[in-house]
Amino acid sequence: MLLSLPDLLSPEQTRECRTALEQASWVDGRETAGHVAVGVKNNQQLPLDDPLARQLGQVILQALSRNPLFMAAALPQRILPPRFNRYEGGGNYGFHIDNSIFQVPGDTQRIRSDISTTVFLSDPDEYEGGELIIQDTYGEQRVKLPAGHAIVYPGTSLHRVTPVTRGVRYGSFFWTQSLVRDNERRALLLSQDVAIQRLIQAGADPETVAQLTGVYHNLLRMWSEL
Repeated sequence: MLLSLPDLLSPEQTRECRTALEQASWVDGRETAGHVAVGVKNNQQLPLDDPLARQLGQVILQALSRNPLFMAAALPQRILPPRFNRYEGGGNYGFHIDNSIFQVPGDTQRIRSDISTTVFLSDPDEYEGGELIIQDTYGEQRVKLPAGHAIVYPGTSLHRVTPVTRGVRYGSFFWTQSLVRDNERRALLLSQDVAIQRLIQAGADPETVAQLTGVYHNLLRMWSEL
């Protein structure tokens, strides 16, 4: 399931993030790459323990908690604190699949990367290249969204970032462990949730809505992992 989240961040929030990131202290992104990805990663990243990363990450997490589409699609159980990267001067990230398990910085907790999310913090006309290319069962998708928008896709997807040949591409990325591990089951639950909401808006018979809602929750109860 590939899902766009328009205006996850408000224009004001996006500007504040950009201003802070433009003055930040960046390090080589390969410091956080796995042993395979390190050979194809060429970007910059905020250190995981940077107070700015924690501060801006909280802005994103709060925005996610208020976004009904993300909550319905991801069914989040745990979210890894958002990370931030920067591409310029030909910077890119070759094809790779993200690590399956991540350690929460400064904690013993680990998170399974069921869902990947990228938040774009630069507008498309500010840089050339920098497309997020995602390959999965739905084919190849090329993603380059307005600043403040986000893209959500399966953590199992093969993906890359094309070289940034002009300007600077700022972004945030993170992973979510879902209550429902299987991507197809999450997609079915989202489709049913959306259909139920449309029936409610259309003034459908309350008993029918209640029955369908019951099916949704029984499936969630059957498939969820706690």
